[in-house]
Amino acid sequence: MKDEGKNRGMAGMKEGISSFILHPSSFENARVLVVGDVMLDRYWFGEVSRISPEAPVPVVHVSHSEERPGGAANVARNAAALGAKVALLSVVGEDEAGDSLQRLMASERVDAVLHRDPGLDTTIKLRVVGRQQQLLRIDFETTPSHEVLENKLNDFQRLLDAADVVILSDYGKGGLKHIRQMIELARKAGKPVLVDPKGDEYERYRGATLLTPNRGEFREVAGKWSSEEELSRKAEQLRHGLDLEALLVTRSEEGMTLYRADGALHEPARAREVFDVSGAGDTVIATLGVMLAAGAGLPDAMHVANLAAGIVVGKLGTAVVSREELQLEFQPNQG
Repeated sequence: MKDEGKNRGMAGMKEGISSFILHPSSFENARVLVVGDVMLDRYWFGEVSRISPEAPVPVVHVSHSEERPGGAANVARNAAALGAKVALLSVVGEDEAGDSLQRLMASERVDAVLHRDPGLDTTIKLRVVGRQQQLLRIDFETTPSHEVLENKLNDFQRLLDAADVVILSDYGKGGLKHIRQMIELARKAGKPVLVDPKGDEYERYRGATLLTPNRGEFREVAGKWSSEEELSRKAEQLRHGLDLEALLVTRSEEGMTLYRADGALHEPARAREVFDVSGAGDTVIATLGVMLAAGAGLPDAMHVANLAAGIVVGKLGTAVVSREELQLEFQPNQG
């Protein structure tokens, strides 16, 4: 009887989310502000047919290339792919890569406010792919100047009024130097703040609504655990210590777990095929943000974000999940 009740409860929750997802205007009025470190993801695709005579490395004959928004820009395009109204605030260089990002974001229907720093090289992650496998990644990056970041903070205050939810995407590139002030401003304005953290200095995320570390990032801050009970205890200590409303730990093949004052809620992994996990965290926090901006609660938002993660890891590189793909998950005879 207990399992039957649980199943009925899950069926009811899914039915409620289903009507939410399938409704044509659910996300149209959701307004999301994304702030953080942007980058340009470049992919060189080619065939590997021989080993170099100069060194024991494969020779890749490049046949074509692609450019995609990365970092906070990938979060923004994921939110826009679900139909939300999205603004992106970040810093790029006065260079060709910055121009490419501006153009790409316009094509994704994202209102991008990209401050130009003449002393900054726009962050580029160049990936060489052969036989559908990543062979090499080369990173180009520098840190933005103090003056440009001050101007960015001024724009943040201006854009905040038009947002329902704020997403802070920290990739450790220096673009979120004023993250404490941003969190304070957003919370004073009554806006939920979701943070995708980086590094081990979590004190600067104090007061955020929700943090979304992955398993490795959480272990770096909280230490190892040997049981679910110990994991829950460490999660609650971090949540309470940083004055967070919730903590969502994404756990790869183990799914994701949401920790709140009233307990933990777990979602098992839903991936049918794992091809590439890069950018999956961007999809998760973007989906959470859009769901919350549209009026959903955190448990429902996590359920849909988990489904989106299961879809996006089946794609190559930084990718998005469309509203239509999510809708298919809620059609009869689907997962």
